[in-house]
Amino acid sequence: MKLLGRFGAAWGISGVCLLILFAVYRLFGMAMTAFETDLHWYHWLVLIANTLFMAYSEGYRGFQLAFAPRVAARARHLLNHPKLLHVLLAPLFCMGYFHTTRKRIIVAYGLLLGVMVLILIYQQLGQPWRGILDVGVSVGLGWGLVSLLWFSYQAMVAKSFRYSPEMPLDEQVKKPL
Repeated sequence: MKLLGRFGAAWGISGVCLLILFAVYRLFGMAMTAFETDLHWYHWLVLIANTLFMAYSEGYRGFQLAFAPRVAARARHLLNHPKLLHVLLAPLFCMGYFHTTRKRIIVAYGLLLGVMVLILIYQQLGQPWRGILDVGVSVGLGWGLVSLLWFSYQAMVAKSFRYSPEMPLDEQVKKPL
């Protein structure tokens, strides 16, 4: 069971990291094409403002304060309480798409739907606007990847981890993790 838990935690964290890394890779290429055009002062203004906004809202508030600690906590839970299905679907388990609180499932799928809609909207934009917005998203995702790696390290080596894995009510225990 200990080996299954280690595999599940490693698969969960690395799977989520690979998803984020793939998104950064795809967006970064599109973002760089924006710089192939002549950018005017208002393009630069939007680029700077959007990048700062995305770094704060997506990177810091979204990833560092919420998503990364929760993914790490769920990976830690998987390490200590492995179940075969949870291990096989570890990245989805760690992201909170199943076996979590009802609120977390609603938020996870709602966020997924929102991101899909934004992707469809972004794809309709021409350059340099699409690239300008993709720079901000890439920065936010990059921040998120670093945060996820940091929290995952802490969750795996610390004796206790203060973040909740947000397990279903019937599985929550009152003992510290």
